[in-house]
Amino acid sequence: MATIAQRVATPRVVSRRAGGQRLAPYLLILPAGIYVLALIAFPLVMGIWYSLTDVTVAREGVFVGLRNFVDATRDPTFRLAVRNTAIIGVVATAAKITLSVALAFLMLGAFPGRKILRALFVLPWTVPIALSTIGWKWMFNSQYSVVNWMLLHAGIIDANIQWLGTPIAAMAAVILVSTWRAVPFGAITVLAGLTAVPSDVVDAARIDGANWWARFAKVIVPIIAPILFIALLFDLIFTLSELTVVFILTGGGPVDQTQVLANYALQVGVSGSQLGEGAAIALFLLPVLVVLTIFALRAIARRESA
Repeated sequence: MATIAQRVATPRVVSRRAGGQRLAPYLLILPAGIYVLALIAFPLVMGIWYSLTDVTVAREGVFVGLRNFVDATRDPTFRLAVRNTAIIGVVATAAKITLSVALAFLMLGAFPGRKILRALFVLPWTVPIALSTIGWKWMFNSQYSVVNWMLLHAGIIDANIQWLGTPIAAMAAVILVSTWRAVPFGAITVLAGLTAVPSDVVDAARIDGANWWARFAKVIVPIIAPILFIALLFDLIFTLSELTVVFILTGGGPVDQTQVLANYALQVGVSGSQLGEGAAIALFLLPVLVVLTIFALRAIARRESA
């Protein structure tokens, strides 16, 4: 009788274990699913709905269709924000990729104190962006600017530059801070690709008489091209959606000359209480970011399958 009972109980235990194993993957991804739904999907759906209404902070809105989008395109400040977002995106991304590659080569070399220097290079990425931007704002202060002090003592300028008070200088300051912030992440990404380059391939090119530039352009770059492409896309996505640097450093000034779409959407939607118009301005970047994200994910998938 005991043997028969054991035989009956064993399939039940096995069945329960199999059921638990089938549920385990879903339980593991449940926290991530809740996070995506609560903090990404729900706000996105609400933002799309708000952009189609005239909702404000003080009252519920009614459906107005695409009127908010049409009104935004007629707004001169919006068009200026689009131009500035594109300029910062292109210039800052190009600077980030160039400096990331140079920094990655520097960190790849063998020299005394390399580990300490690597830790210092990563520091801008680890410091909270709000804190580091406040520090840069003090460095660009019109009266006590450390940057002006260094340039004056180096003989490069003969008078203080109003870094945050003139359009060109303010734009340069925004691009500089955005680049300084993101270069360490790009350098680590490129460094990971450089360490995967076979040394015998580079040595063979050196033996064949290829100089440094030829080895870099014709040997190293083709090998790490997928990583460079992924780093480029992620840098562009982060730069186009950047809010904190402009918000803290210039606030979009002077006279909206550094205004970007993310900051302008915040000003219109929150400070101006026009939630519908602010949501419409913010959503103008969504198609671009979605396309860039798809390209980045496809590039990652192709690299994993290669």
